[in-house]
Amino acid sequence: MNKYNSIEAYIEHLSAVGRWSFTWEEILNSFSKSEKALKQSLYRLKTKGKIALIRKGFYVIIPPAYSKYKTIPTDLYINDLMSFLGKKYYVGLFTAAGYFGASHQATMEYYVITDHPAIRSIINKRFIINFFVKKQWPENFIIKQKTDAGYINVSSPELTVIDLLDYSNFSINRIATIVEELGNEMSANKLKKLLSISKTSTIQRLGYILDKVLITNKFEGVLKSELKSRNVFPVSLSKGASKKGNTDPKWKVIENTLIETD
Repeated sequence: MNKYNSIEAYIEHLSAVGRWSFTWEEILNSFSKSEKALKQSLYRLKTKGKIALIRKGFYVIIPPAYSKYKTIPTDLYINDLMSFLGKKYYVGLFTAAGYFGASHQATMEYYVITDHPAIRSIINKRFIINFFVKKQWPENFIIKQKTDAGYINVSSPELTVIDLLDYSNFSINRIATIVEELGNEMSANKLKKLLSISKTSTIQRLGYILDKVLITNKFEGVLKSELKSRNVFPVSLSKGASKKGNTDPKWKVIENTLIETD
């Protein structure tokens, strides 16, 4: 048992030593009080705005600087949360793009890629954490990003762009804007290594977008080289629009929408 006679004192200690989160199991193992009494104490702290429940059994500590938001930035606890959930992870998509200077990342929504099995997204009136699943884990394309709480896993610029084209039906204009902004951050050699585990349709769309948004498509060679070893069929530029439109002869992309970057 610890030396603190209340959960509030214990949490203040955690905050003082740089902790931003704690778990129910941690509280249960640290105090000899009944579960009912402990839950009542946690409820009072939540009501006071000193802690917030992120997922069942996982809490974050809210210091005075963030009290008006009633939560803390996801960066400060995402590593602890994923460890609590027992999942591989990396921060990706629009959130990752923001780390590399792209100015159009989502502010309220946070994007995380995990391994199988899938887990439910966390939807709260103050924030949303979207979870996506990755079949082939791209270990060599995940980097460490420094935050005020330590380091978190983030997709490289190359992986960020590939994932944006792989997942869901994100706006092609929004994706093109990110591709344009990350162009100088991307490496042709790194992209070449990533393409072997990328979808053919993703490579086609990326080639087309790069032609449209970059003055010089310095990645054309590696993209074309990878496509030579595959069966390539026409694909729509926008997944969510009609498949009607001219087909670009170089990338076999059906131009069913116009690209307009912000």
